[in-house]
Amino acid sequence: MKNYIKADEWNIIEEGFDPHLNKISESIFSLGNGRMGQRANFEETYSGETLLGNYVAGVYYPDKTRVGWWKNGYPEYFAKVLNAANWIGIEVKIDHELLDLAKAEVKDFKRVLNMHEGYLERSFTAVLANGKSVAVKSTRFCSIANDEVGAIRYSITPLNFDAEIGLMPFIDGDVKNQDSNYDEKFWDKVSDEIIGNEAYLQLRTKKTAFEVCTGSTIEVYQGAENLNLKFEPVYRDKFVGLSTMVTAKANTEITIIKLAANLSSENHPKESLLQETKAVIANAAAKGFDTLLQEQAAAWAHKWEESDIVIEGDVSAQQAIRFNIYQLFQTYTGKDDRLNIGPKGFTGEKYGGSTYWDTEAYCVPFYLATAPQEVSKNLLIYRHKQLGKAIENAAKLGFKDGAALYPMVTMNGEECHNEWEITFEEIHRNGAIAFAIFNYIRYTGDEDYLIQYGLEVLIGIARFWKQRVNWSNDKQQYVMLGVTGPNEYENNVNNNWYTNILATWCMKYATEAAEIVKTKANAEYDSLLKSLNFKDQEFADWADIIAKMYYPADAEQGIFLQQDGYLDKEQVLVKDLPASERPINQKWSWDRILRSCFIKQADVLQGLYFFEEDYDLETLRRNFDFYEPRTVHESSLSPCVHSILAAKLNDEARAYEFYLRTARLDLDDYNNDTEDGLHITSMAGTWMSVVEGFAGMRVRDGKLQFNPFLPGKWKSFAFTIGFRGATLKVNITEHGINIKNNNDVDLEIGIKGQIYKLAGNAEIGVSNPELV
Repeated sequence: MKNYIKADEWNIIEEGFDPHLNKISESIFSLGNGRMGQRANFEETYSGETLLGNYVAGVYYPDKTRVGWWKNGYPEYFAKVLNAANWIGIEVKIDHELLDLAKAEVKDFKRVLNMHEGYLERSFTAVLANGKSVAVKSTRFCSIANDEVGAIRYSITPLNFDAEIGLMPFIDGDVKNQDSNYDEKFWDKVSDEIIGNEAYLQLRTKKTAFEVCTGSTIEVYQGAENLNLKFEPVYRDKFVGLSTMVTAKANTEITIIKLAANLSSENHPKESLLQETKAVIANAAAKGFDTLLQEQAAAWAHKWEESDIVIEGDVSAQQAIRFNIYQLFQTYTGKDDRLNIGPKGFTGEKYGGSTYWDTEAYCVPFYLATAPQEVSKNLLIYRHKQLGKAIENAAKLGFKDGAALYPMVTMNGEECHNEWEITFEEIHRNGAIAFAIFNYIRYTGDEDYLIQYGLEVLIGIARFWKQRVNWSNDKQQYVMLGVTGPNEYENNVNNNWYTNILATWCMKYATEAAEIVKTKANAEYDSLLKSLNFKDQEFADWADIIAKMYYPADAEQGIFLQQDGYLDKEQVLVKDLPASERPINQKWSWDRILRSCFIKQADVLQGLYFFEEDYDLETLRRNFDFYEPRTVHESSLSPCVHSILAAKLNDEARAYEFYLRTARLDLDDYNNDTEDGLHITSMAGTWMSVVEGFAGMRVRDGKLQFNPFLPGKWKSFAFTIGFRGATLKVNITEHGINIKNNNDVDLEIGIKGQIYKLAGNAEIGVSNPELV
């Protein structure tokens, strides 16, 4: 664990420059606005270790996969969001010597991510080899008010000299992904243009033919005076720069304002991309940096009003939860149903920026409660739009008649992951997508979604499960063979309990959803079933499987077995593992991991989290007490589920312990992998740990219900959620819970099992001796 980020309620602060921490900080201080994002690379030259990263949402490349052996059904590529043109670059030369923090003596370095207003600020003093000393301060942001715009204010103050300073703001498209499988570069130049103080570079991706135009406009000031400089155009391969010289005076600040734009052919016609980029640049220039920054602050103020969690008494915890919320909103804003959430967002290249099941299992609950309903709805529509591809994916593996298998990893709906134990066997992802539909409707009450989109998806998924199980003559039950559950430290197992329970639940829910649609919209129902060539016999087939599915269990211990034969493994507890052998995914062979009883992430417990209302507390407790000591939590998605279940079981100490594993995972580089990018989807799990765990929030029978406790180190915590037209402010202290309704919508609220009426624009307070 690292511990170099300073505690602060609203800011992420790094003081002092350590090159060994630079890639970690590049991840932590990343910026984004849902449409584009970038790592916290320096504007000036940096020849030290760095991971350059500028990303444009929805623009990807099918990088040829690298496998030593091939199998039927393998995809030919791994799709990845591309490192796009570097728009932040500003080359600085002082008496012909490059400003490069890898070569200069760096003093008073400070980096601050202002989460309240949404910008990154950096300052330092650098002493160059020629003895000249400069103070630099930069401020930049990716606008969420105009998500195609980025802005930089970069100031240089000579401290001990008068001299010529060479400046060259540039756009560099000669980039590649660090994770390029064959060191290939993915962009070709379409056009470049420099006019006065403006520069434009339009690039096209190989194979996929996406086009992105990046533009910038530059102004340079000395003190308060606009120098109105003339720039020398610089053209290189996929590179445009604006070069100029400024006569610098000691202790007089020189400021470069660089306003930039990234426009994609996903949102604009290719033939007009350049002209529309120019229009965006002109609009940004007319507003100016200060106005753009004010708009940014106002937009973020609105987001915080909808989503903030306030923790009193623990600054470190306060900083962490706001950081997680901030990064989630930088990654996804819900404006475009073609976009989704990659596990690293815009902060790194690992996992390719592609969509995983993380979105449905972890991110949907966050956006349901903290953003307008359309945001989470668009996450579901994303999957509906890719239903055809899901049916194609299933067909490649031999499934028929409209069976749908959603991909484990995707950009466009087509599977692009080629590890056999995941591509072919980690099919539980199908269930997470169905559960997200259920979760959305449970939370919003929007059953019309089933009519428009949901039922069609649910039928495709149920058809897959029907074909994926088989009848066992030996057991006289249906079984499911050769699968991998969420615990990826078990491959190719039979009867994974979580997968089996999801399969039957999906068929049951598809049946219930069909009845809802039939009742509400009979004509649409008949039309859909006709188009799907659906026969009522399918309902009967599903019902038979639901009634006769086999679920592995151990009657003596009263637990569900993770899979057949799990108890054949040597039962060793995590506490008995030497610290020198952890993490096991870095210290053990894969063979040894697969033969062990250790669990990468919640598996049986993931199912109990989804369907907890179907089980009594003692069943939850027995399974939790058995599986938790065997779980190594080497997935960032694991601790939050344990935290929520521990809270449900009134095990407050362990609930808080598991919360701490998630809250500062990236800020403290808990797993020594933050340099690869942040764990965006597990950040949603951190929010879940507070709201579903400590506050005990659930939706039951169309009503919000709370069963709260106050962590011992906190004086209070409060959060804002939206629910069915109401915005609720929930405050939990040692004395009880207070809920304020800020809209004129009347609600019924459950607190500790008792229902209370909460009128519009009113509030209720319930004392709870257990919280004292």
